[in-house]
Amino acid sequence: MTDRVFNVAKDFSAYPGGRYRKDGPHSGEELRDILVTLLRDVSNSGDRLVIMLDGTMGYGASFLEEAFGGLVRECGYSKDQLQELMVLRADNSVYVPYKELAGRYILEAAEPANA
Repeated sequence: MTDRVFNVAKDFSAYPGGRYRKDGPHSGEELRDILVTLLRDVSNSGDRLVIMLDGTMGYGASFLEEAFGGLVRECGYSKDQLQELMVLRADNSVYVPYKELAGRYILEAAEPANA
């Protein structure tokens, strides 16, 4: 198993935006769509996606909920699938609370009724 690193600050934006695309650029909804593609790629290859959260100007709670909780709520991933395919990482202690919050949103997300 190989780790594929996606650095939010470098590969997406150092300035994450709001929850939805209508809220402006670099939304949680936009990141979620990118993550779905990346998760599909690692699922097919047997790799794991490491999401590096360090280096941004911070994250809004609605951004994190939409990007990460939305993977369960909107995209049909189970919490177990995400735990197997994806790792949230924060090396800088400033970003650890964001990592914990994103993880909590995944755990608390309501899975679709047809899951």
